[in-house]
Amino acid sequence: MAGTSDIEKAAGVLRAGGLVALPTETVYGLGANAEDPAAVSRIFQVKGRPPSHPLIVHIGGAEQLDDWVQEVPATARLLAEHFWPGPLTLVLRRGRRVPLEATGGLETVAVRVPDHPVALALLSAFGGGVTAPSANRFGSVSPTTADDVRAELGDAVGFVLDGGPCEVGVESTIVDATGEIPTILRPGGVTREDLEAVLGFPLAVPASSGIRVPGQHPSHYAPRARVVLVEPEKVVAEAEQAQELGHRVGVFLPAAFGGAEVKAHAVVQVPGSMAAYARGLYGFLRELDQRGCDLIVASLPAEEGLGLAIANRLRRAAGPRATEV
Repeated sequence: MAGTSDIEKAAGVLRAGGLVALPTETVYGLGANAEDPAAVSRIFQVKGRPPSHPLIVHIGGAEQLDDWVQEVPATARLLAEHFWPGPLTLVLRRGRRVPLEATGGLETVAVRVPDHPVALALLSAFGGGVTAPSANRFGSVSPTTADDVRAELGDAVGFVLDGGPCEVGVESTIVDATGEIPTILRPGGVTREDLEAVLGFPLAVPASSGIRVPGQHPSHYAPRARVVLVEPEKVVAEAEQAQELGHRVGVFLPAAFGGAEVKAHAVVQVPGSMAAYARGLYGFLRELDQRGCDLIVASLPAEEGLGLAIANRLRRAAGPRATEV
């Protein structure tokens, strides 16, 4: 775990306009000084990310929200009070401190308070906001350990803060809070059910939105192997057929199948707990890549609770070519 000297060094890198990989409860982020347009632009260069894709500004506490946005509707204030620090990102009107480089040219900004002691210590030592998308090449699998970051980005990062494995494992939930009626733009670590319990009314999860947000590119969170989504009862048959056709098949075996034997190159037993599945999802995808699979066969979980976020990530990993059979 990163110590005080590491955090001070990382804060110095940020002040000098450099990039720092930092742990959060969701995934590792690639951080830059949110008020330094040149440093923010460097994130896009390192990731190979289109500059039109907005970044999330991480701040040290809910009390700082007014410093970064124009106004905070009552519903946004309520959500911040209940879920920060935590895996919830609020989209609000951009304040003057936020450069357009961080918002993809939009007049809205995505803001959150991470729930990780190392990230919060860095934000406190730095004394400002940190833009931090996931610390990986654009479109690929998000990192959930410091080793993932080093393997993916190498020397392109000025300093890597090691905070251990991420506890949540999928990115934050993004909520459009610019109006009185919020909308979920990206399912994530805070469930729709939890948000609705606090707000007292149902929330929509539209398939697309006029507001560009992180992680919603048609092909995102993708391993090198092609991902095919099938119904749970067809996972074994589809995997074995593909293996017979010459593919090196990796299988996400649903928990209901127990320890069933599958004729495939590699098998990942999916946890029955959605929290454990979310925490391990990106690690599973990386593992099957590392084992040389060229095809991954998986099924979608029930889209409730964290299952909604997992299903969203699997669909993005499969990309626009995805077919569910």
